[in-house]
Order: sequence, then C-alpha cells, then structure tokens
Amino acid sequence: MSGRRALPVPEGLEGERLDAALARLFGFSRTKAADLVESGRVLVDGVAEAKSARVHAGGWLEVDIPEPAAPVVVVPERIADMRIVHDDDHIVVVDKPVGVAAHPSPGWSGPTVVGGLAGAGFRVSTSGAAERQGVVHRLDVGTSGLMVVAKSEPAYTSLKRQFRERTVDKVYHALVQGHPDPSRGTVDAPIGRHPQHDYKWAVVADGKPSITHYETLEAFPAASLLEIQLETGRTHQIRVHMSALRHPCVADLTYGADPTLADSLGLSRQWLHAVRLAFEHPDTGVVVEFGSPYPLDLQQALDALIR
Repeated sequence: MSGRRALPVPEGLEGERLDAALARLFGFSRTKAADLVESGRVLVDGVAEAKSARVHAGGWLEVDIPEPAAPVVVVPERIADMRIVHDDDHIVVVDKPVGVAAHPSPGWSGPTVVGGLAGAGFRVSTSGAAERQGVVHRLDVGTSGLMVVAKSEPAYTSLKRQFRERTVDKVYHALVQGHPDPSRGTVDAPIGRHPQHDYKWAVVADGKPSITHYETLEAFPAASLLEIQLETGRTHQIRVHMSALRHPCVADLTYGADPTLADSLGLSRQWLHAVRLAFEHPDTGVVVEFGSPYPLDLQQALDALIR
C-alpha cells in the first residue's frame, strides 16, 4: 500500500493519539505510524501535528504512504573473529566484534551476526522479520560484546518477554571522558530521534523512557572506566546518556568525544563493550550468565591510559 490517502477520522477513533489512529486505520505498526508523522507525511485538517496529538471524529486525514523498501536479504558469510560463547538447541551466544551489525538493514553492506551465523551453518528461529530472524536484542556496529540469538521458537518468545519485562541483566564497560560526579548514579532521561540529525539520538521530552545505571570502576587523569547496567535497551542509550552527562564514551566522536584523546589512544570507535549477559534459559528456567573479555583495541587503549 503506497500513495496519497485522504479520509475523515471515524467516530470510533475519537480522542486517540494520531500515531495510534493511523496504526488502526491502515494496519501499520505503531513505530511506522510515528515515523510517518515525524517525517511530515501526515496532515490533520491541513496541519502537520505531533504524533501525540489527539484526533477528533470528522477531522480530515491526509497520509502520504511511501513505496515499501526493497526486502533486505540475509547473505551467509564467514566472520573469522566472531566467537561462539555458547550453543545449545535453543540459543546461541556470540561475542560480536566491532564493525559487525546485528542484522542486515537498508544502507548497510558490511558483515552481520545473522549472516555470520548462517555462514557457519547455524539454524535460528524463524520468528521476527526475515532479515533479523532470531534476533531479540542488538548492539551497535561500533560496540563489541555479547549477544544472544534464539534458535527455537519457544526461545524467541521467552527471550523477547524477558527483554520486554527488563529481567535480562545487561552489563557494559565504558571508558568515558572525565570523572562523573557522583561516581555512581542513575540516568533516567527519555531518548528519541535527534531533532536536527536523523543519524543520531538524543535526550528529548517526547522520547521513550530510558534508564541507565553506572558505577565508576577506576579513574584515570583524563577518563573513567564505568560499569553500566541497562534497564531499557534504546538505540545508542549508553552513548546518548553519557554524552548528556557531558562524559561521552572515549572516541565516540558522534556524541561529542575529543578526537585528540581518541587519536592518542589509537581508537577509531567508541570505547564500549558488552561484558556480561545473564538471563533465564528458555528451556531449563535456570539463570545462565556469560562473559566477554575486552577486545584488543579497547585493552590497548586502557593500557595506554595506565602507563
């Protein structure tokens, strides 16, 4: 379904949020409906409203529905440095290297965890969109560390529920600029698309609830090593929250890091690594925990600070 659509708001949608009304009218996901509103493709009585605006029966809706994107294809590939941490009939846990995306997406032509697993002969759950089957959470391309992928359908359902209910223990280590004060604390600030740059995210009033807990493990003259636990899992959450505290991840130039410090440590990506992951095993119900050591580039940067 694409092209221009115009129709009155039905009485049954009186008082609904605009994004929710669009989702019900056209069968969109709530996310797609919100994206259409935020991209200016929706008018209500000739006016571009916010996605949270309430619609009224009889109001005139005009919606410009773009052509659907071409399907993204999973290409099996070999990723030599993607380590398999654990494998059984229900889950596979991988140690994702930097430069590898979780799954294929428009505009990304590099390696992916999904493609790497396919290339290594793993069969994963068929749940989820075709290009990200089995994927229940993601790491940024520039972030390394632990990811779990569902192999069975019950595992997919269980893991999605655990992530949704925030019972998964996700622990990261981040090297940030300066010294956060207090040395341990919680950042509770909503995250959404950056108002000026669509490739970035930011703390914004109408963003999604986002909660990050941090604790300083070690302080250096120019930086601090933090242990970070996430309650939520928003895109770029740690990077955005640390930047909002004015302590961006070292070498995270997208979010305001000092390029001189990055160069002095030999870093070409943010110092951020998913070190531990714990959750209830979908089959046994027993809590399982996995760990990952720092990759070479992050360890060398840390050693350079210590010297």
